Amino acid sequence: MKAAYYTINGEPDVLTYGDRPDPVAADGHVVVRVEAVSIEGGDVLGRRNMPPANPPHVGGYAAAGTIQAIGPNVDNLSVGQRVACFNWAGSHAELFAVPASFAYPVPDDLSIDKAAVGLITFGTAHDALFEFGKLQAGETVLIQGAAGGVGLAAVELAKRAGATVIATASSAERIERLKTFGATHGIDYRSEDIGARALELTDGRGVDMVVDLAGGKALSSLLQGLRYRGRFVAVGGASGERGTFTANDIAPKSLAVLSVFFGKELHTERVHAMIADIFADMAKGDLTMPIDRRFPLSEAADAHRYAEQGHPFGRIVLIP
Repeated sequence: MKAAYYTINGEPDVLTYGDRPDPVAADGHVVVRVEAVSIEGGDVLGRRNMPPANPPHVGGYAAAGTIQAIGPNVDNLSVGQRVACFNWAGSHAELFAVPASFAYPVPDDLSIDKAAVGLITFGTAHDALFEFGKLQAGETVLIQGAAGGVGLAAVELAKRAGATVIATASSAERIERLKTFGATHGIDYRSEDIGARALELTDGRGVDMVVDLAGGKALSSLLQGLRYRGRFVAVGGASGERGTFTANDIAPKSLAVLSVFFGKELHTERVHAMIADIFADMAKGDLTMPIDRRFPLSEAADAHRYAEQGHPFGRIVLIP
């Protein structure tokens, strides 16, 4: 099979496009013929920062396509079935071996590329908002890094749940686009103080919850914008920067700090039911995830470079 792989960490150019052995359908696994790969934030961070244990390493963890082979002890899926799928590595390839518990049926009326980009984005956002964040109708949520895939999903889901949504982005133009997805207010984090603006938009009370998809130096400002007994939900580190805080930063307002690692939940019956509902809503057009650009798999290095430098609105897709 053809794949995009790397042997050392570094810039996008460490990615090589070439031949790798075809995966086999091991016990409890399926092999998927990939039709669309969703480039996720963790793909980029992993390529930069996580030394591959057994190089050459095929990166990526989310894709969608058609099941080509089924291993022993898989009785809930079939050859030829369309699925979105996850595994800890291996999506940047023509064939993707995944545990059967990490394969999610795709409805006939949902395109395969939309399923690829919807799996992680909407699933992560849903868990951040509801499973961990316990968002309620009438509350106000601030979404830091709202123009990325998970951020856009969080904007849509929070608005649909009856929340007031404050979205941060890097320009006024991007904020206006976010309002078409459900944001009530926008904060340009390049020119405005997020915490001060959040307090202003809530008449000094502060927001009920922050969902932080960027990480980094804005952390103290995000904590400032929370109300007494507010919730801070840490999801991602898209900025590539580390932010730190101590108990003294959260104790005065009795803040709750939560974190979400969606990969640890993906195999559960709860998440399978949730993804089925999300895919049904995507098929009806009730939820949508914009695809900013599509690249052939052979141009994976360019796609990663665009993910890091191009400020995509939504997700980037690789096509094998």
